[in-house]
Amino acid sequence: MPLTTHHLRLGSGLVLMSYISLHLINHMLGIVSLSLAEAGLRLAIRLWQSPPGTVLLYGAFALHFALALHTIHQRRHWQLPAREWLRLWSGFSLPLLLIGHAVNTRVATSFYGFHPSYEKIIAGLISGGSQGWQIALLAPGWVHGCMGLWITLRRHVQSRRIRLALATLFVAVPLLSAAGFLRMARTIEPHEALLVAHAAEARPRAAPLASWRHVLLGAYLSLIVGSFVAGRWRDAGSRDAAAP
Repeated sequence: MPLTTHHLRLGSGLVLMSYISLHLINHMLGIVSLSLAEAGLRLAIRLWQSPPGTVLLYGAFALHFALALHTIHQRRHWQLPAREWLRLWSGFSLPLLLIGHAVNTRVATSFYGFHPSYEKIIAGLISGGSQGWQIALLAPGWVHGCMGLWITLRRHVQSRRIRLALATLFVAVPLLSAAGFLRMARTIEPHEALLVAHAAEARPRAAPLASWRHVLLGAYLSLIVGSFVAGRWRDAGSRDAAAP
């Protein structure tokens, strides 16, 4: 069976949903202990930063984003139901949050000698007063992924029978994840010397990482705006050609 746009969107979306789910589950481990969450983080890093994991993750993101840009370009009207606006908002807002996270972890690891751990990441967030952003970081992606999964699963009778259980799961996972992250933050927050040490260690790479964030955010927003403008230009050309 030939691959269709639907298959490509679903396949790439499942990879991204797996990445988000593992992140949320990893935060949930913090409910038990910081050390257990650290062990889970090491496994996740080994998976996603391996050559196959890197190709799979970034390939899925590039494909999913390219399909989204194609949708923007091809869409001829924007009179959409509220749920579709929610799906668009959640999908396009996720990278706005994830770019900062990726720069502070993956870019810092690859180019600036940073070795990520929950202790370092949370200490940095507390020092910068941005721990609330970390809790909200994956929410748009989780909402977008859950909506996409339900659109696919609702065609099956078995899925409709367990929709209450699925809805409970969709709500419980991010709440438990937030609880785990807050517990880890409360464990680290009282250690003032640790926060000061991590802030000093992060200071030399702060400016170059900020430059990375600005460039990537600018490129991301430019691609979205460019796709929208190109689509409107095409529509205007079509109307002019059809005019008597």
